Amino acid sequence: MNKVIKNDLVVAEIKTLGAEVVSFKRLENGCEYMWSGDEKLWNGKAPVLFPNVCAVNNGEIKVDGEIYKLGNHGFARKSEFELVEETDTKAVYKLSYNEDTLKMYPFKFNLFITYTVDGNKLNIEYKVENVDDKDMYFQIGTHPGFNCPLDKESKFEDYYLEFECNETLERLFMNDANVLINNKSEVILENNNILPITRELFKDGALVFKNMNSKQVALKSKTSDKTVTLSYNDLTYMGLWQAKTADFVCIEPWHGIADTDGYTGEFKDKEMIITLEKGSSYKCDYTIEIK
Repeated sequence: MNKVIKNDLVVAEIKTLGAEVVSFKRLENGCEYMWSGDEKLWNGKAPVLFPNVCAVNNGEIKVDGEIYKLGNHGFARKSEFELVEETDTKAVYKLSYNEDTLKMYPFKFNLFITYTVDGNKLNIEYKVENVDDKDMYFQIGTHPGFNCPLDKESKFEDYYLEFECNETLERLFMNDANVLINNKSEVILENNNILPITRELFKDGALVFKNMNSKQVALKSKTSDKTVTLSYNDLTYMGLWQAKTADFVCIEPWHGIADTDGYTGEFKDKEMIITLEKGSSYKCDYTIEIK
């Protein structure tokens, strides 16, 4: 069952499978900002990435020398969450470890995702609790897809990303297994804050960036006043992705990144891994603002 949260300006819809946002609209014009999903192109809308971001080498992680099979972007996006708290403007979802997750990821955890509408914003908070008797290790991120174009008056190539700060973006490349290719990169933006969106930009797949300065990025158009702005603090890596000829763009803030091809080390030694001591919790958040 999907949960709807709304105020006088916006309405959002979230499903329990993956605790995924499937719709985010402005009430005044009914404009849908989220990608609606398409089996032939990409059926996702805004999956949650946990306990890993992107792929691990050979689809495996090593924990204390033991090998576990773990899929691309983790298992949270394919898991049924429990709606544990709700009001007209807020919904809180919970995923806890179980027999199935322990076979893939040998740590006991609770993952809470809180959605709140505030003005024309959707605030999303992630909270991870370590309920194990040992330290746990994880990555976390988000993968929202936004309609592009946002109206019939504009087209895909009219859009651009506007970063909060001037950026020099060095794009990392991934292979067909969605792990990073060693020593392959390309600077696609140099000391600028505007990145034009084109089909050509995505011809080699997802764009992956490390160590960005900006904590905010907006999807804007030269021909429309409709915009989507993402704000994030602790999610310092980013992916951009678009599938084939589909009319959407994914803007993906991450605390984590794919393995490099050939990596065989322990999961806890991965790049951008979060270490959470037993009995502790971790929080991060981001905001989607629509105009």
